[in-house]
Amino acid sequence: MSSATPHRLPLAGVLRLGRPSDIWFKPALSVVAAVAPPNLILLALGRLDLAMYTMAGSLCALYGHNRPYAARAHALAWVVLGMVGGLAVALLASALTTNAAVLVTVGAVLAAVQKAVCDATRIGPPGNVVLTFISSASLFAPQTPGQVPGHVGLALAAGAWAWLVGMAPGLLRPHGPERRATAQALTATAAYADTRGTADGHARARAASAAAIHAAWQSLLAVGARPDRTRGALQQLLVRAEVALAAPADTDPDRLRAWARELRGTGRVPRIEQPREAADELLGIAAERAEPPRSPWQRLAPFAPIAARTALGCALAGYAALALGVGRPYWALVTAASLYQANVTLTWNRGVQRVVGNLLGVLAFAVLAPLAHLHPAALVLCCLALNFGAEALIGRNYWLGSVCVTPMALLITEFARTQDPAELITDRVVDTLVGALVGFVAAVAVTNRRAGDRLGHALTAAERARESAARLLAEPHPEPRDLESARRTLAAALVDLRATADAAAGEWWQRALPEERVVLAEQSGHRTLAATVRRQGLVPRDPSRGQDPGRTTEDIRP
Repeated sequence: MSSATPHRLPLAGVLRLGRPSDIWFKPALSVVAAVAPPNLILLALGRLDLAMYTMAGSLCALYGHNRPYAARAHALAWVVLGMVGGLAVALLASALTTNAAVLVTVGAVLAAVQKAVCDATRIGPPGNVVLTFISSASLFAPQTPGQVPGHVGLALAAGAWAWLVGMAPGLLRPHGPERRATAQALTATAAYADTRGTADGHARARAASAAAIHAAWQSLLAVGARPDRTRGALQQLLVRAEVALAAPADTDPDRLRAWARELRGTGRVPRIEQPREAADELLGIAAERAEPPRSPWQRLAPFAPIAARTALGCALAGYAALALGVGRPYWALVTAASLYQANVTLTWNRGVQRVVGNLLGVLAFAVLAPLAHLHPAALVLCCLALNFGAEALIGRNYWLGSVCVTPMALLITEFARTQDPAELITDRVVDTLVGALVGFVAAVAVTNRRAGDRLGHALTAAERARESAARLLAEPHPEPRDLESARRTLAAALVDLRATADAAAGEWWQRALPEERVVLAEQSGHRTLAATVRRQGLVPRDPSRGQDPGRTTEDIRP
């Protein structure tokens, strides 16, 4: 039996503060380290008017902090190229035309491309918003064709410095991201083990645990096939987390939390003894690495509806701002671009957070503006402090970070010349309200029928993966590697099913969702996972009898 998706606009909990990220200080310190040297050099040269271009490259330091350093090097390089490419297109458009409507249209198309690519590559926060902010603001920066190469060069140089800043922590803690991902998986699995698989909230805890384990495996797989003792130990811990996910009643959650605490520190990585059945091949890793990568079109196609929403919403928001006579329509465009999430319900939540944060942010700007106007050095220092505050706070809730982002964006406009604070505040408030309203209307108007199709595909994949694992279980002597690979495939399919179901549940104007079929697929899939674990002899013995198979036998240094 299916039920129609309800059209609800929730307010409860939208502004609630969460816990800060484990590494909130890393992007906060990185962006300060990336922004400060170029800005201080320009300040010494008396050319703060060029700071907008160096900021474009410096802000690339915000990306990739959850990725292993080998993967981060590639990701940051592509972010820098994407940032500089968007800036170049925007500056060229600004140099070729002064027609505001044409510039808004170019900005909307750029925003849609940036949104689709960031979502498809899963680059992570801050996603497309920073890219769109830079390219949209650059569209309305007075420019001549001869100036474009120099300004793009400044951004590229600052981007190279941001790349170095992002990679520098790897010299001190080369396995930090993988350790954190594994610790998060162990912590989430311990929370599920606390429920014993039957207590209230066990389904939600199970989904969170499965997603964390999957993310940790992706982190380890991202570094390639190069052998490494530390990563081998982390893989063994993830095996233990997967066993706990499949058999929560037979798991000691305190042991999982103890391992997680050790991983978050700077000490040794605990190495645990694995059953012989797990020694051949850890969860089919070699098979997973051998899977051919999807083509760019296959990765981008599912995000076409969100890209269409972004293009339409940004364009209409910019046009509406122009019709109202606002001097900076790109603010409305960026506000619309910042709203779009996986579905309409999440987009509404982000809209509320954006409006609240921006309105409080303009009040903060009113307080800071007199201080920033005292001296150009004060302006630079205020922007650095706001950069740090934004990254330190945004992980707790988007609106809280926006309280710092908004005055920072307003102060950046004053690098070229001092402006009237009242005018800036008025324009920003109008653009925020216009962008949020028009952007959300576009999200409702542009339907995402593919959400239901993707859920159907995810359901089919999960059911087939369960059937494949069940067939292997029915064999008298299944090949251990085949059983491991089938278990990994089923676990990944269940994670994708839950994520796809959550996204589809918040989407409007689509056919009723097969909710009961999803629940049944998850329940039967996790039962099959548990049966697979027991068939392999991986279920830990009762630690109350002094037989903890996860007993630490050796420590190795990271």
